[in-house]
Amino acid sequence: MTRLSVNDHRRDSAGLTYVYPVLSRRSGGLSIGINLNPNNACNWHCIYCQVPDLHRGAGPEIDLFLLEDELRGLLEEALSGAFFDRFEVPAAQRVIRDLAISGNGEPTSCPQFDQVIGVIGQLCAEFELFERVKRVLITNGSLMGRPEVERGIAHWAELGGEIWFKLDRATREGMRQINDVQLSPEQVRRNLERAARLCPTWIQTCVFALDGAPPSDDEQAAYRDFLACCLEDEIPLAGVLLYGLARPSLQPGAARLSALPVAWLEAFAASIRALGVTVSVHS
Repeated sequence: MTRLSVNDHRRDSAGLTYVYPVLSRRSGGLSIGINLNPNNACNWHCIYCQVPDLHRGAGPEIDLFLLEDELRGLLEEALSGAFFDRFEVPAAQRVIRDLAISGNGEPTSCPQFDQVIGVIGQLCAEFELFERVKRVLITNGSLMGRPEVERGIAHWAELGGEIWFKLDRATREGMRQINDVQLSPEQVRRNLERAARLCPTWIQTCVFALDGAPPSDDEQAAYRDFLACCLEDEIPLAGVLLYGLARPSLQPGAARLSALPVAWLEAFAASIRALGVTVSVHS
């Protein structure tokens, strides 16, 4: 008998290709993940990533029929209660909280991204989930300029979905160090604006100690300045999801990372709230 826990985010825990169950520490229930990168390929290489054998690349062609079958099957099993029995889920967590497009790489790199959104929408209608289950896309936002991605995001908004847009640092050097990408804050802000004007968007930020030290004062100030510029440009942000390390990184250099005290997270959150931005903290 397999038992799920909030620390188990394995993509193969249910033996499926594209769909995986997670007990979410944030929402207090079942999150049904949709992994569009089963090849472990991503266009970013974040230092804190928990994906094994991560490599550069894009999501592969998806078997849309298999994805639909897997998602329908897990929904049927969860809604009947059989899933919660099989995985020995505690009584307080026996509820589907969200459907999350989040896997082993950047999901919008999937060549059928907009078609995947259609499949999810069809099943949400079939199982009458629109009023019961949140729909979340977790993305680094780097491909927002692609027409098929914009079509998918617009449809996601029509389905009542939201975006969690990754922003871990707001300087060119910080993004290179943490996300291993060569981007300017201006490029990220343009992508963020594209996303936020199409669909409700939260900024998702992971903060931790690197070599024992938290983000520098300069990095913290640059992050707040980035948000202040977004406010000045009237980019419609829902807020910031600020979270710390919950599970070990599986990337080179993992030993350099450590969790920050909750008090540090709360103090940083307070400095962001002072700008007039909503912040939710997850240690």
